[in-house]
Amino acid sequence: MKGTIKPDHIGVNNYSLKVLGLLELTAVKISGLEDELESVALPDRTNASGGNRKSTSFEMEIPAHHKEEIAIMEIWFRESQDPVLPTYKKPAVLKHLSLSKASSLDYTLVGLFPMKRMLPDLDMANEGDMAVVKWSMSVDDILPI
Repeated sequence: MKGTIKPDHIGVNNYSLKVLGLLELTAVKISGLEDELESVALPDRTNASGGNRKSTSFEMEIPAHHKEEIAIMEIWFRESQDPVLPTYKKPAVLKHLSLSKASSLDYTLVGLFPMKRMLPDLDMANEGDMAVVKWSMSVDDILPI
């Protein structure tokens, strides 16, 4: 691969998630986001595009000791519950930065909201790994910027 990959690549450890109206979230891990077209199976055993894209979801982890961010996520999670507030879906920007930060690959996440929270596993035999709160997020649309 030497010579075929251009310099200043985009690393999987250099990213940010900014949700409109919230503090920048320190998501220490974000799962990959899939963007999929609806398709229809035809009688000749081929597929055809249904024309529409499906909504998707991803998981992100926030350090449990980042109390402000956890509190913000809890409030947002409450907005998404009955009675659902009209502000529960928020736009966000997911930015993947190159090593030098000179270039980036950016996406707008439309209709983002938390749909599940998972508290960390606890184990007294553990050596003290950082506890994270895992959030499952729903996204209506992913648009490249």
